[in-house]
Amino acid sequence: MKKIKFYTILILLLAGCSKDADEVVETNEVVNNNNNNNNAQTEVIDELKIDINDFIWEGLNFWYYWQENVPNLADTKTNDADAYFDFLNRYGPEDFFESLLHPDDRFSWIMDDYDVLEQSLDGVVTENGMEFGLFLECNNEDVFGWVKYVQKDSDAEAKGIERGMFFNEINNVRMNRNNYRNLLFGDSKSYTVGLSLIEFTDTNGCVTMYSTGDSYALNESKLVQDPIYIHDIIETGGKKIAYLMYNQFVGYVESEGIDHNYELMDLFAEFKNNNVDELVLDLRYNPGGGSTTQTLLASLITGQFNGEVYSERVFNSKVTAAYADTDFSTRFFASYDDQVFQSLNLNKLYVLTTGSTASASEGLINNLSAYIDVIQIGDVTVGKNQGSITVKDYIDNDGNVNPDHKYAMQPIVTKSGNSAGFADFDNGLTPDIEILERLNNLGVLGDPDERLLKTAIDHILGNITSISRSSNLNESFGRELINFSELKKQYLIIDDIEIDFD
Repeated sequence: MKKIKFYTILILLLAGCSKDADEVVETNEVVNNNNNNNNAQTEVIDELKIDINDFIWEGLNFWYYWQENVPNLADTKTNDADAYFDFLNRYGPEDFFESLLHPDDRFSWIMDDYDVLEQSLDGVVTENGMEFGLFLECNNEDVFGWVKYVQKDSDAEAKGIERGMFFNEINNVRMNRNNYRNLLFGDSKSYTVGLSLIEFTDTNGCVTMYSTGDSYALNESKLVQDPIYIHDIIETGGKKIAYLMYNQFVGYVESEGIDHNYELMDLFAEFKNNNVDELVLDLRYNPGGGSTTQTLLASLITGQFNGEVYSERVFNSKVTAAYADTDFSTRFFASYDDQVFQSLNLNKLYVLTTGSTASASEGLINNLSAYIDVIQIGDVTVGKNQGSITVKDYIDNDGNVNPDHKYAMQPIVTKSGNSAGFADFDNGLTPDIEILERLNNLGVLGDPDERLLKTAIDHILGNITSISRSSNLNESFGRELINFSELKKQYLIIDDIEIDFD
């Protein structure tokens, strides 16, 4: 028996650079073009590509959610050995993987280094710590960035980068539609950020940026991210309001020997001992994380539903038949590692969201809404309700992996819903009170006067008498450009199911 982690991936992540396979394919082409009769080398190179592609096909043939609807994944594909060989030899691994995906699949992906993948899922990354969003200017061509927040103990924090700063240059080059990906997400381990000032156009809600001449040189370093970013107890209007800004569902981090779940449990014990009346959970920048931690947090918030179904998952017919005796549901629990929770037993929860709220965060909102009143304040969420597993090229049932390459893929294999069966939020979860962050006045995270938090406090105190949806277009400036650095973190690790491959 061996354990495989399940993941919910939100948007197509940046795939790896295919260092193994692409170099293999390129080398093979050179050998053939030069016709140098190095047949032995050609044979080895072709075998590796075909070996990787065979691993991809076999994995998708069994696990893929849409397997029955993709003709090239049909079981009969391997009936003709020569035709199957030619099929595997057609593309390099990444292109081969993409060619097998269903048209409705936006989220499956493949990566060429599973070590990097697994570390990032544990919140251990190599970054400069500046978390940002990107927008287009009025001319619909130039790009500018805004700092959402800064990771603790990062180079960005040490250099003085702060929430609310704007930048429009990287290494003295003006960012635009064509170059921002290479400038921000290229191979360089450092870059210089050029700050800018923002000028609003009231008529259409767009902006124009002007460089200030100030700059910061930022360097990447290893970061072990602390998911509990801010916590506080706000006493106002006769109420004790617990506030938690939680930026990633991360529990046990094997490489670091730490378990953030205990920190979460200790924090809720503090909330309970202080007799808090309400909880505002800030998930505005939370891209997701582990299902065990998600269920733990939901159980800490409530406590009165122990043992009841928290979420349900559906798989393709092959997986369903193969694991007919497996319970794919997740249930509320009252303890973790034999330590009993001090739950708040709340019947109402306030959650702050933005267009960066994804996956496990959305799962917590959706799953809890089947049991308690969840009041969502902010913007529409990402809309990630599908799950994938990490599939490596295992060569036996003991968990040993093919030593010739490090490819792993994240195919969509399941769809996750709440206990009432609701899972259809592909376009995101719509807030009860729609209110957007203002770029010209972002406020301080955790400050009771910060716009989203203030709205929650006002609703708790009765200053907002009814729930309404309203939005000022001048506050939105259109949707953000895709931030690949952020998207590659959006997932739900379903880490509470054992898969038996004997």
